[in-house]
Amino acid sequence: MPGSRQDGARAVAAAIEPGMRVALTTHVNADGDGAGSEVGLWYLLAARGAHPVIVNPTPFPERYSFLLEGANGAERSAKAVKELARADLVVVLDIADVGRLGHLAGAIAAGTVPVACIDHHASDGTLPPGPRLVDATACATGELVYDLAQTAGWALPRDAARALYVALLTDTGGFRFSNTSPRTLQVAAHLLEHGLDVEEIYSRIYASAPEGRLRLIAEVLDTLVVEVPPGLAWVTVPPGALDRHSVGAEDLEGVVEFPRSVKGVRMALLFRQIGNGRIKVSFRSMGDIDVAQFAESFGGGGHRKAAGASLEGSIAAVQATVLAAARAML
Repeated sequence: MPGSRQDGARAVAAAIEPGMRVALTTHVNADGDGAGSEVGLWYLLAARGAHPVIVNPTPFPERYSFLLEGANGAERSAKAVKELARADLVVVLDIADVGRLGHLAGAIAAGTVPVACIDHHASDGTLPPGPRLVDATACATGELVYDLAQTAGWALPRDAARALYVALLTDTGGFRFSNTSPRTLQVAAHLLEHGLDVEEIYSRIYASAPEGRLRLIAEVLDTLVVEVPPGLAWVTVPPGALDRHSVGAEDLEGVVEFPRSVKGVRMALLFRQIGNGRIKVSFRSMGDIDVAQFAESFGGGGHRKAAGASLEGSIAAVQATVLAAARAML
């Protein structure tokens, strides 16, 4: 573990004391890493005598709700603003930019409560100053929460290990993506030593999809466009598709991997309307294409091979702008 990561882990651990009210939050539409990291940290802090609560800007994703079984009273997103006001410390996980906290951004940016950050994205962020455990070389934020526990000498409850394993599993694409390092597998192996049922975890995440998710994917894939040269592919979420199939934004997780899987594609994109006249664009890449840098040119960010941004305008206008820039870069 890098020395700078140990220093960050010590700083975050030092900010947490038994009896403290700690509010844990992550970005809008939490993914497996965000959800797994905050549930894992919830169990770690509860075992230390703190009083943690999970308060997200959007509902906790149904796909990962099994992680909360046994964590009675952990998830209080419906009362997020009130819980933030009562907290002694806020820990923001899997993001460093206050703008991705939705309606909670104002309360956290105000800085009336100390804010710690645990994140693995390559961004300086815009959160108020506070303890930071940030390292872009980590495969997932869940790896950093694991490092926090190891550095602080905290016992790792089985339920925490399961949640952190989910964080690693999902953010590495089932240990297939390039962010899978030897240490990723070492950490995963240690987590499995806590008696985890990997088949049950797989079933809960990947084999329990509602019928609507499959019909949504089919409708989105019907929009697929591939430009062989320069190696560009994209899909678009048709207006009203989520409501039409009775699913949520979390059911789009992983859909952008389909256009990325086309032979010869070096950059894949997914476009969807998110309200307030804005379009969310998800970027994925193969080879040496840095989509984090590309996303930053549109006010977004992320990882070298997985990033995102939101732009103001219609889908047609945003696609014209973004695709022109992608063609030029490729």
